[in-house]
Amino acid sequence: MTPDKELTVGQLAERSGVSVSALHFYERQGLITSSRTAGNQRRYRRDTLRRVALIRIAQRVGIPLAQVAQALAELPDDRAPNRADWERLSRGWQDDLDARIHYLRLLRNSFADCVGCGCLSIDRCLLANPDDVLGALGSGPHRLAPYGTGRKATGAGS
Repeated sequence: MTPDKELTVGQLAERSGVSVSALHFYERQGLITSSRTAGNQRRYRRDTLRRVALIRIAQRVGIPLAQVAQALAELPDDRAPNRADWERLSRGWQDDLDARIHYLRLLRNSFADCVGCGCLSIDRCLLANPDDVLGALGSGPHRLAPYGTGRKATGAGS
């Protein structure tokens, strides 16, 4: 690759808005790759900018870095990803993002009433969780079950 097609870590940081230390972290996690010069300095392909943008967007919406790494591993190594590559990757996240949106709406609409933890420490819990029926399900929130637990959340908006 010719030097004009590569970016230094400083250039990548400036163009992407991500700190150098974050870029090094991404590289340690296998999210991005670099080559090394004879002087052992990192050089990144220009398409790494798109990968970093995707990582930042994914982090912003709460997609775990392990899932981001899996998705990025499906992109071609021998060329810059094209529109079809990005669309395929996006479709792969659609169901996951829809589920996240569902749980975020549920959180927004029902969190103030009660998270259904069974603690009865909020006087409104007596109304939202009469006789502590949710306490029989065990500890932790049941109305807003953690994403990915497979437990059906109850409450407003579900």
